[in-house]
Amino acid sequence: MGRRFCNMPAFNRRAFFVAIALATALPLSAKTPPTTTSPKLNQIGAADPADAQAALAQMRRLGISGSYFLAFDLRLRPRRGDETVLSGQMWGTRNAEGPITRVALQGDAESRLLIQNGVRSGAWTWRPGRGVESVPVERLFEPIASGTDLTAFDLQMPYLYWDDFSYQGITRFRGRPAHVIVLRPPAEFAKRYPALGGVRLHLDTQFNAAVQTELLSPGGSVTKTITVTDLKKVDDQWIVKTIDVRNETTRDKTRLEITAAALQLDLSPRAFEPSELSEPLRPPAAASLFNVQ
Repeated sequence: MGRRFCNMPAFNRRAFFVAIALATALPLSAKTPPTTTSPKLNQIGAADPADAQAALAQMRRLGISGSYFLAFDLRLRPRRGDETVLSGQMWGTRNAEGPITRVALQGDAESRLLIQNGVRSGAWTWRPGRGVESVPVERLFEPIASGTDLTAFDLQMPYLYWDDFSYQGITRFRGRPAHVIVLRPPAEFAKRYPALGGVRLHLDTQFNAAVQTELLSPGGSVTKTITVTDLKKVDDQWIVKTIDVRNETTRDKTRLEITAAALQLDLSPRAFEPSELSEPLRPPAAASLFNVQ
């Protein structure tokens, strides 16, 4: 295809990534005393809340340029039992509200998911025999497939829009300095899903990109950890290659591994309307795909 791929050789470059279509754009402001308990940080330098807020703002502007297609494997790795692999496809673009992502997952039967980021975020599902359904807050935390801990909440990342957050300082993450920020859900969200106390982000201080996300219980303990572990350069853009999701209670793991990509696509906005979830979306021709493995 006349194009080459390269792996990022060290973690200091891994931090500079575009997290599929998961980065969004909305300014965060208010800082209030934390309502969750966080572990003591390994403070390594001056901690300026303004720097952390700037890091958040830049992170929300990151994303894959233009419309794109990603093929992926979802590797379900229970603490006990055999690994199961599901295949899936993802299309993404931006509309007036922000990034929007469409996912098709192949299991016993195909299921589809549409995720809208932005101030007026939303999520919709389609399953055979059930049609298109809007996803309320409490269902955002349901697994997108049986046996996985990956949810619509993890893909949507609505916490980037929450304006109640506190800056915890700077720590080291895999040898590099990272801002640590805890964001807490708004009252209505917390009322509908009280099991979530907040979300802790680790943002690389150089690249202002999230290197790890932790979901917290109301008491502050970590219930789930999401880590970007590998990247790939495709057509002059760095895209995420591997994301690990770990349930800290069961110790079960899910690995989302991108296997192929096509960038700068001409996708119809209609394909990202909720009503269109009932219609299958054809992936790009195999000859136009980049091998990401």
